[in-house]
This record gives sequence, C-alpha cells and structure tokens, in this order.
Amino acid sequence: MKILEKYILRENFKPFVVSLIVITFVFMLDHLIDLLNMIIEKNLGLPMVGTLFGLSLPFILALAIPMSVLTASIMSFGRLAVDNEIVAFKSCGINIYTLLRPTIIASILLSFFMIYFNNSVLPNSNHLLKNLTRKAASRRPVTNIKSGIFTTMKKFTIYVKEQSNDELHGIIIYNNEDKNHPQTITAQRGNIELADGGNSLKAILYNGEMHVPDPKDSNKFQFRTFKKFTLNIPDLGFGSTQRDSKYRGDRELSSKAMREKIKIKQTDKNEASDELIILNKTISRLKKMESLSKIQSKELKKNLNLKDIKINKIKDIEKWIRIYEVEIYKKYAIAFACIVFVLIGAPVGMMTKTSSVGMAFSVSSIVFLIYHTTIIGGEELADRGIVSPMLAMWISNILLTIIGLYLIYLTAKENKSIDLLKYIKTSIFKIFHKKKIKEVKNDKY
Repeated sequence: MKILEKYILRENFKPFVVSLIVITFVFMLDHLIDLLNMIIEKNLGLPMVGTLFGLSLPFILALAIPMSVLTASIMSFGRLAVDNEIVAFKSCGINIYTLLRPTIIASILLSFFMIYFNNSVLPNSNHLLKNLTRKAASRRPVTNIKSGIFTTMKKFTIYVKEQSNDELHGIIIYNNEDKNHPQTITAQRGNIELADGGNSLKAILYNGEMHVPDPKDSNKFQFRTFKKFTLNIPDLGFGSTQRDSKYRGDRELSSKAMREKIKIKQTDKNEASDELIILNKTISRLKKMESLSKIQSKELKKNLNLKDIKINKIKDIEKWIRIYEVEIYKKYAIAFACIVFVLIGAPVGMMTKTSSVGMAFSVSSIVFLIYHTTIIGGEELADRGIVSPMLAMWISNILLTIIGLYLIYLTAKENKSIDLLKYIKTSIFKIFHKKKIKEVKNDKY
C-alpha cells in the first residue's frame, strides 16, 4: 500500500509544481502591469524593483498554491482515468477512497502550512511591501504633477503647461498660505525636488514673475521679476515615506494580533454602550418634564448630540471588529481551500477523463474564479454587516466540499464520465446554430 501512496503522491507532485510555477508567473505578470507605470515614472533601480517583486510573491503564493492544488488534482486523476489506471486499481480491489487518501492527507498538511504562512510570512511581507511602495512613490515628486492639471500641495496649487523629464515648463503657482494676501508666481521653467530628508518640497524656478498684494492696500499688487527663485513647501508628509511606518492594516496583521485588537475594540464598545445607557436615561428624564428651562433645554440638546456621537462611535467600532473578523476567517478559509480543491479536482479529473494541461487550467480557472468571486462578495457583505464574517468566508468551502463529496460518491458508485471537450463543442454549436436560425427568420421578414 505504501508503494501505491507514493505513486499517487508522485503523480500529484509533478503537475502541482508545474501549475504553481505557471500560475505564479501569470499572477506576477498581472502585478507587473500594475507596477510598470510606477517603475518607469519613478525611475526605480533594479534592486528596488527586485525587492518589490520579491515582497509581492507571498500574497501571490497565498492564492497560487490552492489554485495549483486544484489544477494538479484535475491533471493527475484525469491522467489516471485516461490511461485506465483507475479501472485497473478497481479490478485489484482498490476503491477511489483509498486512491484519494494520500492526496487528502498531503492537502491537510499543506493547509496547516498555509495557516502558518498566512499568519506569519504574509502579514510581514505585506507590511514591508506597503512601506517600500510608499518610498518608491515619494521618489521624483515631479511625476506627481501632471501637465494641464491643477495639482494641490498643502496650501499651494501648481499648474504646468508642459513637462519634459524632470523639468517643468510654463509654471503657475498660487500661494494661498496667507488668505488675506495670496500670491501668484509664474515661471518659464523649473525643477522640483525633495528636501529635508523628504519632508519638504523645493521648487527651483527660472525666469519668472511674482504678483504679491500690497500689505497696506489689498487692492494693489506689487510686481516682481526674478531670474531664479526657490520656493520651499514644508511638511508635506513625504518624510513619513522615507521611514518605515509602524501602523499595520488588517492584511498586515496575524490572527493573534487582530484578536487582540478586537478585544480592545470590544472594550471601547462596552464603554461607549454604558455611556449611551446613561445618556438615554438623562434624555428620558428631561423629556418627561412638562416645561424646561433654557439651561435644561441646552442640556437636552447637548445630550441628544452626544447620543448621536456615541451611536456613530459604536457603529464605527462594530465595523472595525467585522473587518478584523473577516480577515481572520479568510486566512483559515483560503488555507483549507487546499483540501476542498482536492475533493473537487479529483472527481472532476476522473469524470472528464482529461490529462490536457490546457483543459485542466481552464476548468480550474473557472472553479477558482467562482470561489474567489464568492470570497470577495462575502467580504463586502460581511464588512457591511449583512452576513456574519464566519459564514461569508466559509460558505464557499462548505458548498464546494458538499459538491466535491457528491462528485466523489458518483464517481465511486456510478463511474460516470463527462467528455468536457465534446460538451463545450456541442454548446458552442447550439449557440451558433440558434443564432443562424434567428438571422434566417429575420431575413424572411
């Protein structure tokens, strides 16, 4: 039996590795398109680009590994069915459940690894990626200014007619720092660069004019010309991108860290609820009075406003609790998807009897698209409080597990098979055939 288990695992391992490489590469290409614009605009060096992609790899693997399990299961068991090895095993008294056992055990072990991966490796890599992306975004601040568009930076509004590499042409700057005495600066050309460790912006302008209101008479303007003028815009927040931010979002935290945050949020909610009870009692007491003095009327109005504030605070706390709970359940749901996809992939492979790589990828892509869409939709519903976070994240696993077990039962008992290629061709033929009939009918009329 050990020989059989090793054989089944070996048959699954090869397509799993191939699928993982291909799927990771496809996801990486999709990510490359998102990063390409920033890489070109910010003129990022090879080390930073390599680090960006390296840190992007964990969140790609978090999705690529379960999908690779699905594809590998379809390919491996499809090949066994095509070569009639399933029939040979059955003739030797080995049923499908025995054939599935080593693959399911391996998927369980892989799921536990994914739990560790999603709770330890992924949050830290997401946090480092966020900080590095912010650092990259702060490079070459001139790229944040687009020609023909008004760009606001703090109390300055900048307009540029043309942009050539790092040099700007036809510059107009409105300085609204002093509302009583606004300034207008124009320049033929100029450069913008970071200063003070990235915390300030320095604009070096050439051949321009400055229109400054007269402090004594706001209806009059002072007109000045300059060959070179340096304008400093301090405290823009770029400095924060030069240092690693310690703040972590929900996708940058482990389940343990999020549970601790939920406890803190729950304590805040309980305190706000207690304060709300006291406010309701005070409001009820004041409303029962037949006539209110001015002071009592002000107190009632004040308490009603405080009540609205407390209610909004409680709603905000509940929203954050749901967000953290969704992320916790998602980490485990996606990890255990490895088991679910074996239960789906193995019978689908045996029933379709296909060892084709293209067909396996097509089927797995459809299944994974449905699964991922359900996860995203469930996350949105859970964040709004329409569905419980646990149900929203686990409903896909539950439904696919039921479907997978049913397909395994059909395969074991009835030995049904589906010619998927023939089914697709027939469906396409029917669609086009109906279309042609409609066109003929329309031509007659």
